[in-house]
Amino acid sequence: MQTTVEIAEQLGLTADEFERIKSTLGRTPNFTELSMYAAMWSEHCSYKNSIVWLKTLTREGDHLPVKAGEENAGLVDIGEGNAVVFKIESHNHPSAIEPFQGAATGVGGIHRDIFTMGARPIATLNSLRFGNINNNKSKDIIKGVVAGISHYGKDFGVPTVGGEIYFESNYLSNPLVNVMSVGVVKTGQTISATAYGDGNPVFVVGGVTGKDGIGGAVFASADITEDSAEDLPEVQQSNPALGKRLMEACLELAPAKALIGMQDIGAAGITCCAAEMSAKGEHGMVLQLEKVPTRHPNMRAWEILLSESQERMLMVVKKGQEQTVIDIFSKWELHCAQIGHVTADKTLKCYLNETLEADVPAASLVPGGGAPQYHRAYTVPTYFEKIRPFDIQFIPDTDNPQFVAERMIAQPNIASKRWIYNQYNGGATAPSDAAIIPLTGTDKSLAVTTDCNSRYVYADPHQGAQIAVAEAARNIVCSGAEPLAISNCLNFGNPYDPEVYYQFVYALKGITEACRKFNTPITGGNVSFYNQSPDGAIYPTPVIGMLGILENQDALLTQGFKHEGDLIYLLGRSRNDISSSEYLHKIIGIEYSPVPHFNIEEELHLQRAVSKLNKAGVLQSAHDVSEGGLFISVFESAIPNGLGFEIHTNDNFRTDAFLFGESQSRVIVSIRPEDKEKFDAVIHAIIDATEVSVRAEKIGVVKGDTIVVDKEVWGKVAEWKRIYNTAVEEHLK
Repeated sequence: MQTTVEIAEQLGLTADEFERIKSTLGRTPNFTELSMYAAMWSEHCSYKNSIVWLKTLTREGDHLPVKAGEENAGLVDIGEGNAVVFKIESHNHPSAIEPFQGAATGVGGIHRDIFTMGARPIATLNSLRFGNINNNKSKDIIKGVVAGISHYGKDFGVPTVGGEIYFESNYLSNPLVNVMSVGVVKTGQTISATAYGDGNPVFVVGGVTGKDGIGGAVFASADITEDSAEDLPEVQQSNPALGKRLMEACLELAPAKALIGMQDIGAAGITCCAAEMSAKGEHGMVLQLEKVPTRHPNMRAWEILLSESQERMLMVVKKGQEQTVIDIFSKWELHCAQIGHVTADKTLKCYLNETLEADVPAASLVPGGGAPQYHRAYTVPTYFEKIRPFDIQFIPDTDNPQFVAERMIAQPNIASKRWIYNQYNGGATAPSDAAIIPLTGTDKSLAVTTDCNSRYVYADPHQGAQIAVAEAARNIVCSGAEPLAISNCLNFGNPYDPEVYYQFVYALKGITEACRKFNTPITGGNVSFYNQSPDGAIYPTPVIGMLGILENQDALLTQGFKHEGDLIYLLGRSRNDISSSEYLHKIIGIEYSPVPHFNIEEELHLQRAVSKLNKAGVLQSAHDVSEGGLFISVFESAIPNGLGFEIHTNDNFRTDAFLFGESQSRVIVSIRPEDKEKFDAVIHAIIDATEVSVRAEKIGVVKGDTIVVDKEVWGKVAEWKRIYNTAVEEHLK
């Protein structure tokens, strides 16, 4: 079929890109070849509008055996012969149209990225954003996404151990479904996504190839509109039972040393795997597409090459080891077909029967090879003009903090999400600010978290993104662990909008600076643009998935108060600051305000103070101050063991700012009275050694089973807990 620029544009390419393809090939591409380029040069696969900035991220560190982007997922050496493989990715557009399968296939896809490297997934986290919880469309999407995550997780057998969920109106048409998988592997036993060795056989294994998902990468690279449901390709179907068998077969094959390389068949299908593996290994492939097991008869070459059917892998096998592969996959009752071989000429030649359907240089399809890279224009968002006039002096302080607190604990962004996570196959993890995952056979545990307050990033992309990294690190530290590395999932609107691109650029600058400060390099991740509808773009949402290491259980910190009579301290400084808080936004009803106070040096010193206090053995609990402010953190510290508290406000600050403000770099801790002298000594030693003032303000005491603020009794913890635990479920009825 003779292709034209009109056909190229229908496939999502530009006229300039069509000319570039013609120049690369020295001829006009046929339809199969053009379809391959359209998928691989889509935003979803090529990162063409983001890669110039992604290259500025901090991608090397002491614990990283490989740089970010060199493998399917990040790899972190944690010592004692063990390494962690982890990554966070999005499945936003499919989840907007088909919430159940969109979410389920998102979970399956991220797990395959982990075990394709030879690691066994042991935990899942998610970061979810939905529209207004009282909107019927939102309710349907929420229930569908939750059911999809639950369906895949339970049948696949990997627990969901943590995450975050927010509800904001601008996510109505563009929900965010970001999923992180964490796996473990023995050092030196990872499998690379590469192809080399002239004549080595190429296999496709796992499920059959159907017509589902064809064009999915292109669909994910466009705005959501009223017609998007019609544009959606045949929806990918998850099969977690098949996925689990595929995982077990791949992990059984790994120690057999029969593989050169392996990669999950995801976006852009076999095309993406063949191109990326060949380019990395500086080789090529000859593929016989009629040998691919298919679900439908008479599938065309471009359909086979671009299908995104789930639960499949492409692997390059060492010549002579074919039977080893066949035997293992036969044992697990999985398809296993040799479909081609590796060549030395660095091109992809794809045949269907005797017909050569595609002949393209492998590197020309991938980022860093021939895929385009663009420098987009960006301008300061005009809505900043609505933020600048904000002045707290024009907001009356609350004269009824109890009434505010009662409303705050029922806010969907703050209230417990137990209705949702109770539907998952949750793993047993300590009630800490980060999820804690013990590592079998060692004294160590992993600490993992996902974090981002997108309203902060909207108010100030640079500082808001710094806060996302800082809060993730703070959650790790408040669990007694040391932050090691991050994976990020960068969710933004249309990159061709200069104001959206400004948000993206400055968020990446903030992430880069924060990662250097906290020594947490980026191991990889995902960019999701085009989260935009006719109603506008989502809040910029650069989600941070962070990994930390807990050296032993003695270092573990949990957030719950432990004993009657323990003293409650606020570490960090209070401020007259209610900017971008849940209180200001949801209770007062003000949309535009600055980012809360944040100073990265202040944050670093706070986290070091928490670590030193924990190593000194004086902390009974620790919980960071985040959404909802100080009162919510103290209340959440009371919940685990049902212990009440008496706290007092500070006359130097407004009551609303002290209790509900969200200025950063603060942690609520509790200590035994007999440890007060040691606690004070550690604080003074930090100040003497660093000449940095770390404020520790005693604000109350653990006492009884009631909530008392400024000597006023607000009621029983148990009743407040009931409201906190049931608010989200009540909204979703």
